[in-house]
Amino acid sequence: MTVYTCKDSFEGILTGVYDAWMSRKGHSNVRLETAGQYSTMELFCDYIDVIPDEEKVEKVIRSVRTRISEAAYEAIYKASLSRNGEKADHIYRFLIRGFQKGAGITQSLQLPEVFQIFDMCRNLDNEAHLETEFLRFIQMDEDMLVSRIGPKNDVLVLIAPHFADRMPAENWIIYDEKRKKAALHQAGRPWFLMELDSREWEEKLHKATEDDEYRELWKALRRSITIKERWNPVCQRTHMPLRYRAYMPEFDHGLKDQW
Repeated sequence: MTVYTCKDSFEGILTGVYDAWMSRKGHSNVRLETAGQYSTMELFCDYIDVIPDEEKVEKVIRSVRTRISEAAYEAIYKASLSRNGEKADHIYRFLIRGFQKGAGITQSLQLPEVFQIFDMCRNLDNEAHLETEFLRFIQMDEDMLVSRIGPKNDVLVLIAPHFADRMPAENWIIYDEKRKKAALHQAGRPWFLMELDSREWEEKLHKATEDDEYRELWKALRRSITIKERWNPVCQRTHMPLRYRAYMPEFDHGLKDQW
């Protein structure tokens, strides 16, 4: 077995797909992994590090779009954002089937290779939907709105267009603290991604979060709409999971159930 170890990115995975396919070793004799997926190497496996290559990526994308479909391309891109540790190999197996069946592959959910991609995409869509519902902005500077998130999946590129469409005249930043990157938007301009791995930035953001005057207003709103007789913490956790509350100013961080 030959294992191709890819960088955990769309470009890294597609380069791994290209290298594995062009190795001509047989699909059953190769496997794709993202870097850091496993802490130990398996016996009797050859490991090959994959270096992202733009030319190889473009060839794979062109083949997927022309020989399978645009929907298949969108599915593998979204799957590459998943936290699933086996996503690289799942994408590879999906493309093997896709080049065999053509455009109808995205509807063939009875195939394990297709269902795995569908399940990852569904999980991503669900989390992106919840993030757009629970995301809160604070005012860091006079003309800058900032929000902090910590999603399980890499959904930043899925939620940024939502706010760019609804807040086109605002300057805002959505910061993913788990992946140390942010979506930045200047008023009247397109949004873009940027790496923000800075301790100074983290400290400034946390200070702004604690000092934000709108935090108390959020809490006041929550208290004003509360009906104590209908307080149901189980139902509350179902509709608003605890992991989102650390990023919501109307909740005191660290407390599980509050109204």
